[in-house]
Amino acid sequence: MIIIKQPHEIQKMRLAGESAALILNALTDRVAPGVMTAEIDHAASQAMSEAGVRSAFLGYRKFPGHICISINDEIVHGIGSTRRIAYGDIVKLDVGVIRDGFIGDNAISIPVGIIDPAAERLLTVTERILNDAVAMACPGIRVGDISHFVESQATANGYSIVREFVGHGVGRHLHEDPQIPNFGKRGTGPRLKAGMTIAIEPMINMGKAKIRILEDKWTAVTADGMLSAHFEHTVLVTDNQPEVLTWPRKTLLK
Repeated sequence: MIIIKQPHEIQKMRLAGESAALILNALTDRVAPGVMTAEIDHAASQAMSEAGVRSAFLGYRKFPGHICISINDEIVHGIGSTRRIAYGDIVKLDVGVIRDGFIGDNAISIPVGIIDPAAERLLTVTERILNDAVAMACPGIRVGDISHFVESQATANGYSIVREFVGHGVGRHLHEDPQIPNFGKRGTGPRLKAGMTIAIEPMINMGKAKIRILEDKWTAVTADGMLSAHFEHTVLVTDNQPEVLTWPRKTLLK
């Protein structure tokens, strides 16, 4: 069932999205060579506590981290550990928070220092695809129109789409209807309506689409060891232009 948010719920979604974005921005500044990913997760826990929010991920289906931290060929759902970030890495941070019963969800891929030009291109293309897909989130557009756009743009640039993980509706629950795949056919799927809040999140591989899950049963990696990029925004469908709810606007504290 697709949930159309009421005005008071939309305002709460705005606040949740703002908190998620501010925390993600703060954590981005901590990504540097030599830093353990567990330190980033701990910093996330502290930032959430100070902001009066809590992690939408911790304990979700028994996930053990406050945020997802994935490096290089890790696509998504990486767990903070003693692994240290290295110069030239691509670090993906995925932050979801619960504020007053509603969830904001966003992700970014961060280059650590100067990275390989091919890796830089992957990040640039993936972020551009996200921004262009967000701009499509208007009333009357079908989910399949967005899905097809993401897939076609990725393949046109020589990349492949992760099919096992998709975007989704978001609100009181982390995963709500409708699913927003990064692949699909134009003219298919539900039509977007004003009041829907959705997470659009292209996950794009430099190599082939096939993935595998590590022994921790969470971390998804590319099967061929090639790089992957991930960007995400929570978006409100309005009567006019889409509103990105995960742009930071104020302060980290509530």
